[in-house]
Amino acid sequence: MRVIAGRFGGRQLLAPKGWKVRPTSERVREAIFSALGSVEGMAVADLYCGTGALGIESLSRGAASAVLVDRDTRPALGNVHNLGLTGQAELVRAEAPDWILGAPAGAFDLVFLDPPYREAERVAERLDGELARVLAPGGRVIAESDRREPLEFPSLETVRERRYGRTVVTFHRVPSPSNEDNKPPE
Repeated sequence: MRVIAGRFGGRQLLAPKGWKVRPTSERVREAIFSALGSVEGMAVADLYCGTGALGIESLSRGAASAVLVDRDTRPALGNVHNLGLTGQAELVRAEAPDWILGAPAGAFDLVFLDPPYREAERVAERLDGELARVLAPGGRVIAESDRREPLEFPSLETVRERRYGRTVVTFHRVPSPSNEDNKPPE
């Protein structure tokens, strides 16, 4: 597994054997970042970060900062240190839903979300209302899940969905006010 593009393009990322991580494949990461376009200067949160691949890929492509959150940050820690990203990547050992409750409003341009597939329903339920709160204007949530149990966030608008084998990647944003909401009262 390696960083795909940017200043660390081609550098190896470690995915230690025996750790309970399921890194986002290079193919899926490439598709995500191709769809996102430029991430230059963005603030990123990588929830359930595992090896930190999505947050690190963001930093490699010019993101200003990344917060990598997981129950166990040791798999990401090695990659952050090996690439010299300790000044740009903050590692937080916590349950993502608990951490996001204390995260500042409007703090992130991008939130990557890749929880254990078997926990999708519980995670979606706990994060749904909070994700919109932590997004900066125009911010997006990119969720990776099993196609048989996709992460669903009723408070967010789905703007794109792609399938890669068993994996589904969904792009969300805060819904725009509809024309109905903007009509003057009669």
